Amino acid sequence: MPDVPHPLPEPLVELIAHQFRVLGEPTRIRLLERLRDGPAGVGELATALGTSQQNVSKHLGVLYQAGLLTRDKHGTAVHYAIGDDTVFQLCDLVCGRLREQHTELAAALRA
Repeated sequence: MPDVPHPLPEPLVELIAHQFRVLGEPTRIRLLERLRDGPAGVGELATALGTSQQNVSKHLGVLYQAGLLTRDKHGTAVHYAIGDDTVFQLCDLVCGRLREQHTELAAALRA
């Protein structure tokens, strides 16, 4: 991992904040989790998430623009895939911390 300057320069702060905003939407997290299983088209993703193709397309566009997804055209269909696996490292860190907090809270409530 490259050295990150401290303090962070303002342009880098803005870029980091933007990436967190991209990931701060539940539908986008669901899309990433589904795409973890392999590439899929908009219709398949809409069905899997139980939402409209228009909604899925909007969120896929945001994830694609952020560099988290790739897309391949197959005739008239477009298939999306994970373009940056490191996003799952961040998700795993957050999930691990949530598990710890849940365990601590459950123990406190039992006491």
